[in-house]
Amino acid sequence: MKITKKIKLQIGMLLLGLGLLTACDSSQPPKVATTGGGPVPAEFQTGETTFNANCSACHGKQAAGTDHGPPLVHKIYEPNHHGDPAFQRAAADGVKAHHWEFGNMPKIAAVTPADVDQIVKYVRWLQRQAGIQ
Repeated sequence: MKITKKIKLQIGMLLLGLGLLTACDSSQPPKVATTGGGPVPAEFQTGETTFNANCSACHGKQAAGTDHGPPLVHKIYEPNHHGDPAFQRAAADGVKAHHWEFGNMPKIAAVTPADVDQIVKYVRWLQRQAGIQ
């Protein structure tokens, strides 16, 4: 059987389509890299403490996600897609579910904008450790 250019193109398009469907499946968060348990630099420790007190119940240890909330150490939350102001809005106003199927995120009244600044610095550091820029 001879495989023509047309058949090769159709196979390629099918494989591309399957790859896109897999990449866009938001029903389960993917496994993400973590920092490997290394020490958190002093400049991010306030953010780590504040994150652990207010965010880790849903977003997990080192922002790796749980069955209650998505990982923040994920390419979806890279600075070019979800900039720092998105974290401020999420804490202040809550967020309607749009990438994952965990339900809506409520606002987090216990954190101030200054707290969120520290949390963002910590999360961005975790992301850099995982190769997310």
